[in-house]
Amino acid sequence: MQDILLSVEDVVKNYGDYTALDKVSISVPKSSIYGLLGPNGAGKTTLMRIINQITAPDQGKIILNGELLNKKHITDIGYLPEERGLYKKMKVGEQALYLAQLKGMPYSDAIEKLKFWFKKLEITHWWSKRVEELSKGMAQKIQFVVTVIHQPKLLIFDEPFSGFDPINAAIIREEILQLRENGTTIIFSTHRMESVEEICDHIALINNAKTILEGPINKIKADFESDTYLVAIDSDNLKTSADFKIISKENNLFKIKINQDSNINRTIDYINKHHKIISFNKDSAKIEDIFIKSVNNE
Repeated sequence: MQDILLSVEDVVKNYGDYTALDKVSISVPKSSIYGLLGPNGAGKTTLMRIINQITAPDQGKIILNGELLNKKHITDIGYLPEERGLYKKMKVGEQALYLAQLKGMPYSDAIEKLKFWFKKLEITHWWSKRVEELSKGMAQKIQFVVTVIHQPKLLIFDEPFSGFDPINAAIIREEILQLRENGTTIIFSTHRMESVEEICDHIALINNAKTILEGPINKIKADFESDTYLVAIDSDNLKTSADFKIISKENNLFKIKINQDSNINRTIDYINKHHKIISFNKDSAKIEDIFIKSVNNE
């Protein structure tokens, strides 16, 4: 069993008569990428703000690395919020240095680490530019750097790919994966389900202020498996039989569902009698489908 870096236990947060979080619990393993999912207004941002000690829970507790969360943990956490904020009139280098020192880094360490990251992301020539001269995507890179610069134990990214073109999104995705390989624990919140599929090890789904799904992504996908398969054959004319029904087709690729009183071997035998099978694969559950089914309580 993996060691847990962050444990959120029965956290409640109310704003007047509105309940933002209702006994939410999650467990984030060390050196993992943990997807925090949910529709708009589900409570994700409130939870991230509580973990960052921007606000406090009304009930419940948060344990970081075996200790109750407290003010000394501020330097152990890096937070990239969805709503970014840089001082537009400041020069990029000055601002990055200032923000690094706010995180407790000595001047010499901050300079050394900033030079490393600016060179790595090929943005050294931005050092003397004012922030207002940068595009949204360029400013995003600066915010990413100042979020990770102090090498915190826990990084929280809220929509980290927002504002990036596909090339720069891929660059940041690779950096996030490398941070995990180096031992950093990452909480990752996004509406881009393909990104969740690509990089997350564990996920939690929050809906209506409650945790409705949590665990390793592979286990959750396995729990949502159904008897559907993708079959490619040598023609575009597959007939339904007593063993299966056709759910959809695209040219010679068919999605089929095996009937309860049949099995995979009988289905393959039937198709083989009439067609050449090019491929026959389990239709793996997609995180987007799991998200929709869980939120809609299907």
